[in-house]
Amino acid sequence: MLPTPRARLKSALQTPRARLKSALLASAVSVCLVAASAPAAPLGVGDRLFPNLGNPGYDVASYDLSFTYSGANDKPLRAVTVINAWTTAALDRINLDFAHGKVDSVEVDGRPAAFTGVDDDLVITPRDALVPGSWMRITVRHTSDPVMSGDRDGGWIRTADGLAMANQADAAHLVFPCNDHPSDKAMFTIRVTAPDAYTAVANGLPAGVEKAGGTTTWTYRGQHPMATELAQVSVGRSTVVHRDGPHALPLRDVVPTKDRALLEPWLKKTPEQIAWLERRVGPYPFETYGLLMADASTGFELETQTLSLFEKDLFTQPAYPKWYVESIMVHELAHQWFGDSVSPRTWSDLWLNEGHATWYEALYAEEKSGRTLDARMKAAYGASDRWRAAGGPPALPKAPKAGQKISIFRPNVYDGAALVLYALRQEIGRAAFEHLERAWTHNHGDSTASTADFARLAENVSGRDLTPFFREWLYGEKTPPMPGHPDWKATAPVVKTPVVKNPAGNAPKPAPQAPPAAK
Repeated sequence: MLPTPRARLKSALQTPRARLKSALLASAVSVCLVAASAPAAPLGVGDRLFPNLGNPGYDVASYDLSFTYSGANDKPLRAVTVINAWTTAALDRINLDFAHGKVDSVEVDGRPAAFTGVDDDLVITPRDALVPGSWMRITVRHTSDPVMSGDRDGGWIRTADGLAMANQADAAHLVFPCNDHPSDKAMFTIRVTAPDAYTAVANGLPAGVEKAGGTTTWTYRGQHPMATELAQVSVGRSTVVHRDGPHALPLRDVVPTKDRALLEPWLKKTPEQIAWLERRVGPYPFETYGLLMADASTGFELETQTLSLFEKDLFTQPAYPKWYVESIMVHELAHQWFGDSVSPRTWSDLWLNEGHATWYEALYAEEKSGRTLDARMKAAYGASDRWRAAGGPPALPKAPKAGQKISIFRPNVYDGAALVLYALRQEIGRAAFEHLERAWTHNHGDSTASTADFARLAENVSGRDLTPFFREWLYGEKTPPMPGHPDWKATAPVVKTPVVKNPAGNAPKPAPQAPPAAK
């Protein structure tokens, strides 16, 4: 996800065994047994940055979400969430993350279940305890409120004519009950019912349209597992623009109907951008792609899976240079490989998402507009020590500020993380680095991966022990010397880096900005 220029001027039947490789979930299972007689309590999977996110004891296979929109974006939507999951431990209670809606009823395997809300958890007590390895279906009938209050950020985004979603990093549970942590990816089916004057679009491909009584119900289904933070629903007075991408990939963009012609020059750039990235990191990983141009002021762009969220004004304000807008488009597109297909196992692995998206954004700007990578990285090197002091090292980011969950999106995980990739390319050579990038997306697609996984693969590809390199570059308080550039100093002039905000109203992320002129 990237903060906007204005902010700166980011298979469901996969076996549980495969996903339980995550040490995070495995270690949490030991605390998931809650006696029915004990008070209901919130749980989490122990993420270092968001300890209360996610829930142990089960592995979600699929979500089936249904929303009914009245035509007023300041009124709660009626909703039904159906979760299919495997239990990975004995459960007397089931915790879901859900914090911003009224729950009307809960069923577990078709039978009514007791429930209560505790902090940001919906705690469910089924009639019978569940044994490990059970297949369970949870049905929650609830409301989904697009009006946030207090220090809540993310979730529904209210646009000029409807709604969109921005759930990164800690906000999907403000929209629907879920296991709200990227380590538990699942398949999604999304249905939206709205008055006939509106158009609804969601992640994945269309799976049906039904009309009845002045309303239309759109159904979309994804063909690849997805993290909850990447869910997207758009409902508004929109036009869906279709075209073919590379290899006949179906592309669809969602734009305000009145701005269709104005936005077309930008929309038609996507096929070439996909082809450009495929030549570097391998085949596009999903069944479709497109831009959702929202008539809203969010302060960020967001890489929601198969349908990236953008502020419409990014494309209509003449103050933004063409190269700058295109590089932001490539940043969010690169996330489809880095962050969406290969998702972070914990939020401390965020640098793998943002560092790679920033890296390809910068490479694209260099190739298409002459904004040299070396100049941008030299400027980042000059600022890196300050970024580390303020936000922590790239792979050990500081916790978000109170009430500002998106504040994990700091420069240290954008240009600071791209600087790590630049240093790695300097260290192992261009050929090995490019091999590593393709192997990373190939080996870990449709899954989650960690910093340790990336370091291990880099060692395998390069045939070298890179332990000292990664220890210093990813976890050191000070930026190590840059291989091949002994003259680079941390006191070099600093150019402010635009910040890119994440989908759920998370902390701003660094966005592309003009680097110093190359010498």
